[in-house]
Amino acid sequence: MHVAIVTTHPPGKGSLNEYAYHFVRALRQKPDVDQVTLLVDALPDGESYPELEQGAGLAPVTMTPCWRFDDVRNADRILAATRRARPDVVLFNLQFATFGGGKVTASVGLTAPKMVSMAGFPTIVLLHNIMETVDLRKAGYASQPLMEALIRNVGNVVTRMVLSVDRVAVTIPKYVEILRDKYHADNVLLAPHGSFEEAPPVPDFDLPPGPKQIMAFGKFGTYKTVEILLDALTLLEAQGRTDLEVVIAGTDSPNAKGYLQSVRERYAHLPNVRFTGYVAEEDVPRIFTEAAVVVFPYTSTTGSSGVLHQAGSYGKAVVLPRIGDFAEVITEEGYDGEFFAPDDIGALAQAIANLLDNDERRREMGMNNYMAACGLPISDVVDWYLLHFEEIIAERRNGKKSKAAPAPEMSAPAASLNP
Repeated sequence: MHVAIVTTHPPGKGSLNEYAYHFVRALRQKPDVDQVTLLVDALPDGESYPELEQGAGLAPVTMTPCWRFDDVRNADRILAATRRARPDVVLFNLQFATFGGGKVTASVGLTAPKMVSMAGFPTIVLLHNIMETVDLRKAGYASQPLMEALIRNVGNVVTRMVLSVDRVAVTIPKYVEILRDKYHADNVLLAPHGSFEEAPPVPDFDLPPGPKQIMAFGKFGTYKTVEILLDALTLLEAQGRTDLEVVIAGTDSPNAKGYLQSVRERYAHLPNVRFTGYVAEEDVPRIFTEAAVVVFPYTSTTGSSGVLHQAGSYGKAVVLPRIGDFAEVITEEGYDGEFFAPDDIGALAQAIANLLDNDERRREMGMNNYMAACGLPISDVVDWYLLHFEEIIAERRNGKKSKAAPAPEMSAPAASLNP
């Protein structure tokens, strides 16, 4: 099988690049896969994608930069690159802002799956978020009610186009219900997210010497803002805590360029705050291992969190806002967290203190999250996709497009993999 994947990928810094890295790594090890073509975004001038590891037991991979963030021509370019590659099946690894921070470029880019499908290629979209559950104001897309209504109407049209492909996979049960009820879609599947580490080693639950690191990881500036975390640090220090360090690991959101630099300047009076900038894949284990707790300073969510799954892989206790999709992930996948009310600095400071002051609770939570991460490795998730790849390839050859199987229950990892 020749699989093409439209996605971001390291060293590109686009959203979902880390998910793609681990998914592709597992995909290339499958005996049913003969070739992988990655239809990736072009890197800045002067940069290029390194050649991925080659060797026995690994399907060869071709990196094809064919689209660029915020380019209105992305759909045409992806279609042309797909025709040149001639894969057996195409997987789109997407969220609604994958192709652009602007409303037009983001929307036009999302016509690519329909265009590729209409060109005759079996097509699956892995959709990490849906418009209906995104707070457009907090995510930086709409500041006025009229604009929000316009964007949602356009979003409805774009969603219907995405749903016209062979299969659409989402990682949260609520998303399946919304897409089936609102759009009467019969090709939506509940897909397991999976943990990034194939068989994560048992972590050391002891904290390293030195300041206790409170780490936030991601792309910041819209619904992920770090001021509340820095204000919570100030409050904890006022209570006599002198053994803390906040680590902000990551970059600006594409919709909030310059955000972290502005935060850095406003909080320059705090000496125990460190901004790492972009974290290369090889540095991710160190960043997580050194952290005492991982904090999610979010005001909204846009889907299942890859950072939460990473934190689980490294056995970390987490502090989460009591909102949206996080609660569903915790319930469905067995993760544990210390919760706080969004925008409540005192509640966040107390949640952090609850873990730092209770070593037994911190260790227990880390172990629970590690076990949840171990329950469904990314290799098993890839097997789930391969089953559906084969199914839609057969349907296309037989000249028909059947309904997707009912979404499986995700109460246990084994059940999650039923096609």
